Amino acid sequence: MEDSLIIGGRSIRNRLFIGTGKFPSYSLMQSALEIALPDVVTVALRRVDSSSKEDNILNYIPKTCISMPNTSGARNADEAVRIARLAKASGTGNWIKIEVIQDNKYLLPDNLETLRATEVLAKEGFIVLPYMSPDLSMAKRFVDAGAAAVMPLGSPIGSGRGIKTKELVDIMIREIKIPIIVDAGLGSPSDACKCLELGCAAVLVNTAIAIAKDPVNMAKAFRDAVSAGRRAYLAGLSPDNMAPNASSPLTGFLRNENG
Repeated sequence: MEDSLIIGGRSIRNRLFIGTGKFPSYSLMQSALEIALPDVVTVALRRVDSSSKEDNILNYIPKTCISMPNTSGARNADEAVRIARLAKASGTGNWIKIEVIQDNKYLLPDNLETLRATEVLAKEGFIVLPYMSPDLSMAKRFVDAGAAAVMPLGSPIGSGRGIKTKELVDIMIREIKIPIIVDAGLGSPSDACKCLELGCAAVLVNTAIAIAKDPVNMAKAFRDAVSAGRRAYLAGLSPDNMAPNASSPLTGFLRNENG
């Protein structure tokens, strides 16, 4: 079944995006990526060292992947723009995940500063994917600013609590015409499956894979779950129904003949 996602003119067949932080080693990360076969992998700029063969994370990412730097560490739009430009200059390409966080306790994104960075970088030709707190009005502003997709959080970063923002994400899916990619907080393959069943274009997963007892098998589990969720969405899930509805109608042969 051919079912590609198009972002920035690129065809994305695997709707599981994978982050590269928290893995115990680059070699283990590489093994997880090789079994999950993601088309898009996110990296932090501080881990890109073009002068080193062993310490440069890009050397452990399959060449078939799109390496998408994030602006991790940025506290405002200006810092995010600076990081994005440095990433592009280092040879990572023009895909960028905008991540602006001022909140040190809950690590929630600053939507307004993220929007400012998106406006600047989209005009410069970047393929911009902003990480955001789910909000329909702000998502529409990201579309107007030139975002290629929007990435609402499912729950706080690294929490593993799943898609607690389901209702808000569902509204965005219905109203926004660019891809919706749930990022942050997914703790299990079933969480990812639910996102795809809902109609999300993709999910981004890092912590749940990286800190698993067996990251390689967990990466495969997430790959399979994303595929299953997308197939279920395309097949058409049955609607919720509070009233019972027998799969085999009662035909009278169980009725008492004597009344």
